[in-house]
Amino acid sequence: MSDTLPPCPQCGSEYTYEMGELIVCPECAHEWSPSEAAEAADAALIRDVNGNVLADGDDVVIAKDLKVKGAGGGTIKVGTKVKGIRLISDGVGDHDIDATVEGFGRMQLKSSVVKKA
Repeated sequence: MSDTLPPCPQCGSEYTYEMGELIVCPECAHEWSPSEAAEAADAALIRDVNGNVLADGDDVVIAKDLKVKGAGGGTIKVGTKVKGIRLISDGVGDHDIDATVEGFGRMQLKSSVVKKA
């Protein structure tokens, strides 16, 4: 039965077992609910403005005009295509995409202002 249960998310042990509605790891004593694990995995996904899941290497289109701060300044217009994005977890603020925008160079974007191309 343990071959159908997921491994422990904390220590990676394969010897997990069910105890009521919880899954328990006998090696590190971590207990978790399968529904909570699914919700956490879904929350970790990065989605565009339309709710589509984004992945490394995707092409996206800017969904609204973006004012660029800094030395160059300017505005990235709606419809600007950005190729080959890279998802990041340690971006500035809530910026979760690292990309090269033509005419502006390398910058971080928010997933809430792009849509999958």
